[in-house]
Amino acid sequence: MNAAYFIQHLHLQPHPEGGYFRETYRASEFIKVDALPPRFSGVRPFSTAIYYLLQQGDFSAFHRIQSDECWHFYAGDTLLIHVIEEDGKYCCIQLGSNVAAGEMFQFVVPATAWFAAGPASNNAFTLAGCTVAPGFDFSDFEIADRNTLLDTYPQHADIINRLTRQ
Repeated sequence: MNAAYFIQHLHLQPHPEGGYFRETYRASEFIKVDALPPRFSGVRPFSTAIYYLLQQGDFSAFHRIQSDECWHFYAGDTLLIHVIEEDGKYCCIQLGSNVAAGEMFQFVVPATAWFAAGPASNNAFTLAGCTVAPGFDFSDFEIADRNTLLDTYPQHADIINRLTRQ
């Protein structure tokens, strides 16, 4: 099974940040805005989930959301998740099935952290899942502006230049 197989059989569509996705779950119940932190502008579903696929040569550009996002590894090869927290701390997590080599089946990107992802060198594709709670809403999504991110985190210029589109 290759990337094309999963794109076809899971009915994945192009994602605005790169790669392919399909929402698989959106809770039918909602959290009221007055029960959420002030960074949320309205009600949010309890949780949402998607399939997410990246192929070699593509990447999920640096972006951030207002909720924690749990990544799950499903198939394919190692995915690198790059995270820059608000204080400038950087980490690169290997999402995959080779636990002996330090890969993780799951990883949580903290709310409001900038993050990007891409297949490790020479890997064909990765099929992952992302679960967001409170649930994802596009009004919480912010794609990074390369120059603004470089001004804020110049120590991470190499990775920012590689994983931004604007």
